[in-house]
Amino acid sequence: MSNQGTTAASADKQMAAINKKFRITGLSTGAFSGLTYGIYTVLVLLAGRYAPLAGAAGLLAGPYVCSGLNDLFAGIWLTIYNAKSGRIREMGRSLNTFPGKMIVLGSILGGPIANGAYLVGLALAGAYAIPISALCALFGAIFARIFLKQKITKRVTAGMLVCVIGAIIINWTKPEGSPNFTLGIICAFVAAISWALEGVCSTYGGAMIDTDVAVNLRQLISGIVDLFVILPIVGGLGLLGGTLAAGVPVIWLAAAGLSAAVSFLCWYKSNSTVGCAIGMSLNVTYAFWGVFFCILFLGQAVTPTIVIGSIVIVLGAILVTMNPLDLFRKGE
Repeated sequence: MSNQGTTAASADKQMAAINKKFRITGLSTGAFSGLTYGIYTVLVLLAGRYAPLAGAAGLLAGPYVCSGLNDLFAGIWLTIYNAKSGRIREMGRSLNTFPGKMIVLGSILGGPIANGAYLVGLALAGAYAIPISALCALFGAIFARIFLKQKITKRVTAGMLVCVIGAIIINWTKPEGSPNFTLGIICAFVAAISWALEGVCSTYGGAMIDTDVAVNLRQLISGIVDLFVILPIVGGLGLLGGTLAAGVPVIWLAAAGLSAAVSFLCWYKSNSTVGCAIGMSLNVTYAFWGVFFCILFLGQAVTPTIVIGSIVIVLGAILVTMNPLDLFRKGE
């Protein structure tokens, strides 16, 4: 009996150590996903400062060239990763399933619609669009209530109110020299709503498909739709050809694609280890990192409204998706 008790206690300690390591991995990858998406945001904006993207005519052509090339590069990086991991055959098989079709729908919502609107918002409102897009956590809670029948608790309601307060703070003072600022903020709201809808689709599809394969499909489909469906409609094929010929912006977009690929892989890894709620809470810290890097590297003006509003929205998003105390609790 004594030996059995000692063995059981030892097994419990080993399991506790494994759970702790598992949780640390989930928390660290989730935090890293937010950091790398903030880096992606800055790299895309940096690419847009080079000809022919700089000063490109039209509202949509430039952002969709950036979005399409970024997502296509991300898809290529992920395809290389999955090929080395022996998952390449799973991509074709997954597309023929209903969960795979949900991933396709989520790809269109989160890529051409959300990411396109996000980049248009960045072009018109600068870094102010970044924390507004992080309201996807708020809309995600609303859509989870509508489509997944998840209850909205008092904590979630409080988090929603905090997010709204943060959005009001950011829009309180319109920055100088931004005549299309309001339109840019609206585009950021569209991105937040579309990313929240993508979350509903990916919650179903991603639960039945390997997450690495799901992210790979998401990025490839988004890039293809952007470049070969939307760009011809908005008259951006000439700009695409000029961008590819220029070379320098393509290098920045390839780097942005790698950063986006790493961000999505880390986000899905975090979701699978510590849960979607905590994973999303850590991922939306990109709102802070994106603003911080824009101030540090792109000369974004530092104003009280953007700093305070960004912090408030990140805190509200965390409150919407989880109980902050869960971050400090040990795994059972």
